[in-house]
Amino acid sequence: MQKFTDVNELVNTLKPDNPVYCIRPESIKTSTQFFKNNFPGKVLYAVKTNPNKEVLKYILNNGIANFDAASVNEIKLIKSLDSKAHIYFMHTVKNRNDITEAYFNLGIRDFALDTKDELIKILAATNYAKDLTLYVRIAISNEHAEIDLSRKFGAHASEALGLVRLCKEHANKVGISFHVGSQCMHKISFAKGIKEIGSIIKKTKIIPDIINVGGGFPSIYPDLNPEPLENYIDEIKNSISNLNLPTIPELICEPGRAIVAESGSTIVKVNLRKKNKLYINDGTYGTLFDAGVPNLILPSRMILNGRIQSKKLTAFSFYGPTCDGMDFMKGPFLLPNNIKEGDYIELGQLGAYGLSFRTKFNGFYSDEIFELADQPIMSLYDASSKVKYLVA
Repeated sequence: MQKFTDVNELVNTLKPDNPVYCIRPESIKTSTQFFKNNFPGKVLYAVKTNPNKEVLKYILNNGIANFDAASVNEIKLIKSLDSKAHIYFMHTVKNRNDITEAYFNLGIRDFALDTKDELIKILAATNYAKDLTLYVRIAISNEHAEIDLSRKFGAHASEALGLVRLCKEHANKVGISFHVGSQCMHKISFAKGIKEIGSIIKKTKIIPDIINVGGGFPSIYPDLNPEPLENYIDEIKNSISNLNLPTIPELICEPGRAIVAESGSTIVKVNLRKKNKLYINDGTYGTLFDAGVPNLILPSRMILNGRIQSKKLTAFSFYGPTCDGMDFMKGPFLLPNNIKEGDYIELGQLGAYGLSFRTKFNGFYSDEIFELADQPIMSLYDASSKVKYLVA
């Protein structure tokens, strides 16, 4: 992978016509070190967030050896990079043959579920193995999340009680898990999830071997400025302590966005300007999905490339390169007023889901990926970066 000192060197050297995706290894090092140093348990990287091989190598090289996978293909991907990695099959609805392949061919022993039918499927597909660790995923409110997952996954309270009892009968170890939703903006959601687990423990008299607090740890965006991640970790620690259990279960978490969001950005080129709308060469069918339907406002900056920037900032919306009117990013994206065709823009916080959601719709696709040594546009781990961006 070709490396550049910073984004300006990249643009001035390549003058790219296609969208260019950038990876910042130092950002991954910072985020992985934070979770390793602060979370009181195992840290599982959620592979779906960014399955790029180079990104995964950086995560492995920085000491994260546990992974949350949602498919057999994700499991095989991690195994191809590190055969000793511990992989958890945490999708609660799995193909029966995938369960069999994961167990017998790929060495997977950790499986999630949220229904009795899925439990029966797992047991049958593994020939009623005695070395399973089964995680009952419970449904909790996602009211503080930007992207709600509660309608699709999770057993409700009455179902969860029976599932925990059944898993206790059949599993080597039992876990209880929840997910507060993607980009969770309030730490109290984790406290509520742990409180629900406490209620299940009281009613079943079963202390799980493992409590999985899931993902949902946020990153920072121009319009979404969460509390420091330390506060989320402290909330989890205090909530576990408040359960007053005679033995503390093992804790695991599944961060994705908080690990990789800041590490990735996309450089786009302006194809046309129509007043306050910019037509750019990447969009929601490419790396900019999050800027579309979820309407996460991405940090943006015009790249110098020999141009004098206007001091006046204007709010722009973007249209992507496809013929689909849904290829629209409302923004607002604050950029110099004199931006025009041929100018380059860097859009940040795309390490999460930017590469995951790309398609080849209309024939528009770019796999030009480069490594940068500079800092991300804004960072939750670097207060000075945040202040500089917000002031600008």
